[in-house]
Amino acid sequence: MVHDTVRSPSVLRSTQFLRLWTATTASGIATWALPFVLGLAVLSRSLTAVELGILLAARTAGFLAAVPISGVLADRYARRQVVLWSGLISAAAAPVLAVFVGNSLVLAAIAAIAMGAGQGACRPAFSALTAEVVEPDQRQQANAAMTMSIRVTTLVAPGLTALLALVVNTQGLLLGIGALWLAAALMPPAGTGSVAPPSGAGFVTEFLDGVREARRHPWFLAGLGALSAVIATGYSATGVILPLVSRDRYGTEAVLAGALTAYTLGALAGAVLMARWRPRAAGWTGLFGLALYGFAPLVLLLPVHPVVVIAVYAIAGLGIDLFNVPWFTATQREVEPSKLARVSSLDFLMSYGLAPIGLALIAPAVTAYGAGAVLIACSVICFAAPALAALVPSSRDFGTPEKA
Repeated sequence: MVHDTVRSPSVLRSTQFLRLWTATTASGIATWALPFVLGLAVLSRSLTAVELGILLAARTAGFLAAVPISGVLADRYARRQVVLWSGLISAAAAPVLAVFVGNSLVLAAIAAIAMGAGQGACRPAFSALTAEVVEPDQRQQANAAMTMSIRVTTLVAPGLTALLALVVNTQGLLLGIGALWLAAALMPPAGTGSVAPPSGAGFVTEFLDGVREARRHPWFLAGLGALSAVIATGYSATGVILPLVSRDRYGTEAVLAGALTAYTLGALAGAVLMARWRPRAAGWTGLFGLALYGFAPLVLLLPVHPVVVIAVYAIAGLGIDLFNVPWFTATQREVEPSKLARVSSLDFLMSYGLAPIGLALIAPAVTAYGAGAVLIACSVICFAAPALAALVPSSRDFGTPEKA
């Protein structure tokens, strides 16, 4: 049996949440837009493909370096202030990148590092701030609404950015990204959490305190392991091999575009569903959804009709937000509030940090063992990792079950 609907008042009636939602949406659009805009610069010959790769790698390095530091800062100081300074750093980096992109690769890379650092620094702080701004019984709605904004952005933004590129050059678009980061910095409301007195411990010690807090929750470690495995293998394999299958088996890029669009639409449907649905076994439901991604590499093995590929990607997208929404909600509910940002930073560091490693290893693996073997291995991991996580007793509900 499940709770069919959420009986609490809509979180969208909260001005504080709407301000937070607007800020996170602005940061999400800015995060998505940078690689797309830099890709347009390659098309206009302002950048080479190698320079694009260097700038994106620099941004990723800044992101990964800032995430654990931000987790400590957001637990040590007011989360609102950490969001403010994170957004301002990215906003300030945008005009620098606009000036030097195509002119000085070194200075442009430094600006990309700074922008990535601001992006990485805001993520744990936003997650912890959500727990302060939103009442416990409305957090699932709130997390679903934030996920929906990401999916809608992914659907709509490419076309809008391409249209803007007809009348605005790369520098103008980068300044627009800076304006989005400025909005992300200034819009969030003040949180209600009290700042703990300084412990006098160093950054490493405080971060390790967050790791110890994460270890207190077996469901968290199991779920994070499953998520990291799926991202490092399934996401990476389909990211590398799907374009090749679309070109070589079907002879058209339409299958690639259709699959990616279907994935986003499926994820959007999952977020809409989870805004209203509260399954009794929320953890098992989420892990089942995560395991659905195993069909994505599997379908690339088979000579099926393109519609089947697109349908499978829609199912995979549905599943990923069946996992994401209860995962974020449970983390905000179960983790000690004074350590929430550090635990969230560990989440982002492991799941997103392993993605570049997976992408880097997939191509050599395909060369060495063949695409078929790689896809089979990735599919098995995507099915097995959530199943193993589900064996952890507390994973059934991602911690203590919510009371009816």
